[in-house]
Amino acid sequence: MARSIDYGNLMHNAMRGLIQSVLTDVSQRGLPGNHHFFITFDTTHPDVAIADWLRDRYPTEMTIVIQNWFENLDVTDTGFSITLNFGNNPEPMVIPFDALRTFVDPSVEFGLRFETHEEEEDDDDDEDAPEGKEDNAEAPDKPHHEAEVVSLDKFRK
Repeated sequence: MARSIDYGNLMHNAMRGLIQSVLTDVSQRGLPGNHHFFITFDTTHPDVAIADWLRDRYPTEMTIVIQNWFENLDVTDTGFSITLNFGNNPEPMVIPFDALRTFVDPSVEFGLRFETHEEEEDDDDDEDAPEGKEDNAEAPDKPHHEAEVVSLDKFRK
């Protein structure tokens, strides 16, 4: 099969690294100036750890704001953990980078959106199959992720 460059996954990894760098800096030095983040993530991701009442309230996705009050921001290669305040109730949460859907910093009009494309199960039509994909029983199929710049209009006050 012909080999190809998977730009979608390369972009996803680069954008994940950018978010990791930004959050690492914030964990060490705090938020500079007017910077703040709206982060939307998939609450159904198996590695997301949030309180049961939050999962009940946000069964598919949740947007958090990192701005005025947050504690215990710890960033790893696979995600981050943070404690946020919900109605005077501090709630710890763990969010893997693979669960991210959007990352927006409206103070500088910067935003990213991660889209997940489930692979087609119909292998009869080879034109729709991505080039370079080979059957590999050892590696489970993962959703294809792409990153793109998002419109900030929905986050404007």
